[in-house]
Amino acid sequence: IVTGDIGRHGCTILLEREDFGIDADVTSDCAPLWNTVKAVMDTTHDLHVIRDATRGGVGTVLYEIAGQSNVGIRLKGVCGMLGLEPLYLACEGRLVIMASKKEAEAIVETLKKCPYSANAAIIGEVMEEEAGRVIMETEIGTQALLPQPGGELLPRIC
Repeated sequence: IVTGDIGRHGCTILLEREDFGIDADVTSDCAPLWNTVKAVMDTTHDLHVIRDATRGGVGTVLYEIAGQSNVGIRLKGVCGMLGLEPLYLACEGRLVIMASKKEAEAIVETLKKCPYSANAAIIGEVMEEEAGRVIMETEIGTQALLPQPGGELLPRIC
């Protein structure tokens, strides 16, 4: 589960720091997270992981979880909707939540009632196959390995 759209903070910082010649109305996704976490914990304690995706973005968080837990993670439809890069852009106000499948819908419904996670969604599932990897399933049913994070992460500025 992610608590909203991803990559806006990293995109905002990159557009401010670099001269790409792009005039975009993109704002950071900075948001307080404690009330969101509390709302989820009031809904269920059947949680496996709650992670802030600030540094390295959702893609890095998913690779860390896959490697540390020796599981694979399959993302659904992300490639067609977002492309690859937003998964590695900083998310200053987003959480990645790993929970049991039976609790996932209830968690998303709770998140949608919180002011900073109204666009929460289930983006994938944990699987025994492909341990340590993150696989993307495209909208047309093909699969691709999400490249592991590489290069420098956007440094924290706050």
